Amino acid sequence: MAKGKFPLIPIDEALSADVDDDVVAINRSAAVVKGGRRFSFSALSVVGNRNGLVGIGYGKGREVPNAIEKSVKDARKQLIRVLREGSTIPHAVEGFFCATKVRLIPAAPGTGIIAGKAVRKILERAGITDILTKNYGSTNALNVVKATMIALSKLRSREQTVSLRGVNLE
Repeated sequence: MAKGKFPLIPIDEALSADVDDDVVAINRSAAVVKGGRRFSFSALSVVGNRNGLVGIGYGKGREVPNAIEKSVKDARKQLIRVLREGSTIPHAVEGFFCATKVRLIPAAPGTGIIAGKAVRKILERAGITDILTKNYGSTNALNVVKATMIALSKLRSREQTVSLRGVNLE
C-alpha cells in the first residue's frame, strides 16, 4: 500500500450510506493584496455512521461554510470500513503520515475513548467506544487524521490474517 493511501469502499455504497459529519479543524490563511488582506479558509471534516464506516475530507473556500461543504463532500468520497471487535479494535496498530505516528491500542469495555481531539472524532464516527491512543511527533490535525485513517485501514481479523499467511491455526 502506498504511503498515505488506504482502501476505499465503492462509491455507490458511500452515497447511499446514512452518515453524519463533524468538523475537526478550520484554518484561516491570508493573502496580502493592494486593498488589504484577503482571507481564505480550509476545513477538515470527518463523516461516519457510527457503525464501522468512516471517512475524512479536506476543503478550501473563500468563506467558512463553503469550505465545510467541500470538505464533507470530499469525506463522503473517501469512506472506509473499519474492522471492530465488540466496542474496540481486534489488535494494536500504528499509522504513519509525514512526521506523525498514531498508535491505537484495544481497551477493556467501559474504558472509553482515551484520545486527542482529532483522533477522538474519527473513532466516535467509526463506532469505536473503548480504545487507548497515543500520538507521537507532529500534532498537526491534518497529519494526525490521515495517520489515524491509515492505522484503521491496517486492521485485520484473525480469519483474514490466517488466510493471508496460508497457515492453519487450531
